[in-house]
Amino acid sequence: MRVVWQLLAVVVVSLVAGQSVAAAEDNPWATLGVGLVAAVLSVYVYAWVVGRTEKRAVTEVAREGAVGAVGRGVLLGTLVFAAVVANIAFVGHYEVDGWGSYTGAVGLAGFMAGASVTEELLFRGVLFRTMEDRFGTWGALVPTSVLFGAWHLANPDASLWGAAVIALSAGPVLGAAYVATRSLWMPIGLHFGWNFAASGVFSTEVSGNDTQQGLLDASTSGPTLISGGAFGPEASLYTLVFWALVTVGFLWLARRRGQLMPRRSKRADAVALSQ
Repeated sequence: MRVVWQLLAVVVVSLVAGQSVAAAEDNPWATLGVGLVAAVLSVYVYAWVVGRTEKRAVTEVAREGAVGAVGRGVLLGTLVFAAVVANIAFVGHYEVDGWGSYTGAVGLAGFMAGASVTEELLFRGVLFRTMEDRFGTWGALVPTSVLFGAWHLANPDASLWGAAVIALSAGPVLGAAYVATRSLWMPIGLHFGWNFAASGVFSTEVSGNDTQQGLLDASTSGPTLISGGAFGPEASLYTLVFWALVTVGFLWLARRRGQLMPRRSKRADAVALSQ
């Protein structure tokens, strides 16, 4: 029952946050403010409902170390997207024609902050964490990644290929980031860094959302496997390759730290043998 309450709380706050940001979309500064407030409020709601239903300290959103973890995640997410778009540009399918809109980038920062936080609370905070407790790390990583990819099929310019690449790249790397750190701050930073770099800096499409222009006046072209097509670079093979490398790195770190969790039945067997 606790999972139901957690899902309900996070979904409700996500819907309210989404509607609030959408209502302010014509004013970039208002969008920034509303998005940041929605992000902060979402974390407090998550911490409250998890703390009440699980009777524990909600360490995955602890304040200590939060700023540093988010910052590292933002930096990594930005660098990975920059690597993807650099490769697309190298083969002639990403071009910059000049400066775009700084106010557009401001609004996109608010929009992506709200979306990144609420999606991580839902997929990694509630779904992944709950499934991992029962089925282990590997038993949670696969289904939550598939669900995360399917979540993006509702976007205006969504495609099965784009959703599949998200399920094979973003879903695993965000889950692995949580496992390696046992904190939601790193995946939140990764998610925001990638999304804002894609939209607010390089002005590319994000998950087929019909994203507005950011800092650069730029365009992509060419085959979907290279540029991602209407879905954006998230559907590029470059994204698949680069995120796969980062995922391997996080999982290696998680294993080294002893953070990989076996199935509940195996944990019970291990306890029984030790007694």
